Amino acid sequence: MRRFVLIPLLLLLATAFAMAQSKSEPKKEEQPKPIRALDLSALDKTANPCTDFYQYACGGWIAENPIPADQPAWGRFNELSDNNLLVLRDILEKAEIVKPGRSALDQKIGDFYASCMDEKAIDAKGLAPLEPELKKIDAITSKTELPAFLAQSHIDGVNSFFNFGAEPDAKNASMTIAGTDQGGLGLPDRDYYLKTDPKSVQLRTEYQAHVQKMLELAGVKPEVAAADAKAVMAIETELAKASMSRVDRRVPSNTYHKMTVKELQALSPDFNWNEYIVGLHTPAFDSLNVSVPGFVKGFNTVLADNSLSDIKAYLTWHAIHNAAGMLPTAFVNETFNFYGKELTGAKQLRPRWKRCVGATDGALGEDLGQAFVARTFGPDGKARMLDMVKRLEAALHQDIQTLPWMTETTKKQALIKLAAIQNKIGYPDHWRDYSALKIVRGDALGNTTRAAIFEAHRELNKIGKPVNKNEWGMTPPTVNAYYNPLENNINFPAGILQPPFFDKNASDASNFGGIGAVIGHELTHGFDDEGRHYDAQGNLKDWWTEKDSKAFDERTACLVNEYDGFSPIPGVHLNGKLTLGENTADNGGVRIALKALETKDGTGGKKIDGFTPEQQFFLGWAQVWCQSTRPEFSRMLANVDPHSPGQFRVNGVLGNMTEFQKAWGCKVGQPMVRANACRVW
Repeated sequence: MRRFVLIPLLLLLATAFAMAQSKSEPKKEEQPKPIRALDLSALDKTANPCTDFYQYACGGWIAENPIPADQPAWGRFNELSDNNLLVLRDILEKAEIVKPGRSALDQKIGDFYASCMDEKAIDAKGLAPLEPELKKIDAITSKTELPAFLAQSHIDGVNSFFNFGAEPDAKNASMTIAGTDQGGLGLPDRDYYLKTDPKSVQLRTEYQAHVQKMLELAGVKPEVAAADAKAVMAIETELAKASMSRVDRRVPSNTYHKMTVKELQALSPDFNWNEYIVGLHTPAFDSLNVSVPGFVKGFNTVLADNSLSDIKAYLTWHAIHNAAGMLPTAFVNETFNFYGKELTGAKQLRPRWKRCVGATDGALGEDLGQAFVARTFGPDGKARMLDMVKRLEAALHQDIQTLPWMTETTKKQALIKLAAIQNKIGYPDHWRDYSALKIVRGDALGNTTRAAIFEAHRELNKIGKPVNKNEWGMTPPTVNAYYNPLENNINFPAGILQPPFFDKNASDASNFGGIGAVIGHELTHGFDDEGRHYDAQGNLKDWWTEKDSKAFDERTACLVNEYDGFSPIPGVHLNGKLTLGENTADNGGVRIALKALETKDGTGGKKIDGFTPEQQFFLGWAQVWCQSTRPEFSRMLANVDPHSPGQFRVNGVLGNMTEFQKAWGCKVGQPMVRANACRVW
């Protein structure tokens, strides 16, 4: 499903490869760190706010908060996320205690967490929990057996060859259909296989060596493992060549190709799709969305041109890679050596408890989320946030009405879409039922596999049914937010509705600059270069006049050129087309939040700590983006992430705003006064 998130999922998930400490560590009495919405200690008052506002707002914080050794980056999001992890850890360590009267919810989350934390038991079992899967691969004697095997493997959560699932029909968004998409790569993106610069070549060499080492750990002889790793690289390179680029995928029509199963079969005659679909045990369907038809053709070529032995080597690698987090320490360490050290620059493994908290949240997020919400959020927080959302929607309504470049015809449709946006705040109205998911204490890999199977069947069973727009795509403790264009709703988990984003003790100005601009960001996604292609019901439909589309493209081209010029590390530039949606949402979101603050009389108040309300607002926006990133991770994000780094989310946006320049007394010619300012919303 297509979603537009506030911060990069890669940043949230990067440390998933930093699996655990080599030995279980003793519990430390850690407490959540106090976080302020407007933090004076974060400032660098030696910097000129009109030269580099990011340094002025964040320089002190960056100096006092070096990147932890187990992280590829560190920022205010991570700071809050770590606090949430401590809350979740306390919940889980209480839930894992076996005692009379323990609830079914506590049994599930507690036993899952305890199993993950029992590193000694995982090491003692060795590769035994994965052996049944490896034996199934070894027993394959013909390529004709692949459809049935892949069906079960995909249900088990292994990402091999392609993806298959349920999704809203982009042209009938109230109904769920089946869909298949590109996949099957071990590196973060297709471009890692295709670029010819020295760093990309080096990473491919290191990746192949990593695959070989993991196969050797699984008992494959070194000379065989070397040949198998070479075969894996060859197969994945062919899949990468057939994959659509991230930039091209930003055009919604590029990934919508509804066809019959018979038409899908014609794209890849060497793979029996009917047999594969039967193996998934889905509700009956006769049509589906084939996101990238060219990839399906490429997949067929891979099957035809590679030997069964090489294909089995590829399947073996992906089975091991998928299970690595719940395998013995040697697999964990080797996974971290490549995905942690080489790809992101992290220096050491994360504490195991953090990884296991994350795994429990991933498998049983709405069970764990119930306890988290009870401690941190509650109904009063939900009511306060809904009030702020209404103010932001009113500001966007006013902005659309007064746009000088948009015709009345398109304005009318835009306002209809805005009025139809649903607001989901904090947590679901109805919690997910995990009663069918069996969690067995002491079976770490089995628990994660059964959780994957539970989720796969839950998703696949949606095919042919109406879309449930009340369902959430993030768990309550998540420090993030998203807009879903196919459902036309904005979603704010309880995890992000805390300082520095929202602080009940802070000024309105600071809160509107923080969570207010975040709300504005998500609302603007409904009208960015992707979101604007969906109507009020979430259908892929062109509701713009040709004149308005041209005017919109001219204004977004300004943002593309602007962000193309930003360089996070020497020799690496941002991709303005890849980051366009998020940059549009940032620029629009801050403007809308400032307008909402003005209508609340928030800019007429007194100074606080020497700052006017307008200055508090801009500091509120800037300080949520304070962060540092390792060079390796910066390079990776520039290749694959649709979000700009924090420095440019601040300076890029505020340099386009005359309101900022007036608030800080900036003059023409200073860096924070952009000569050719960009503005869409």
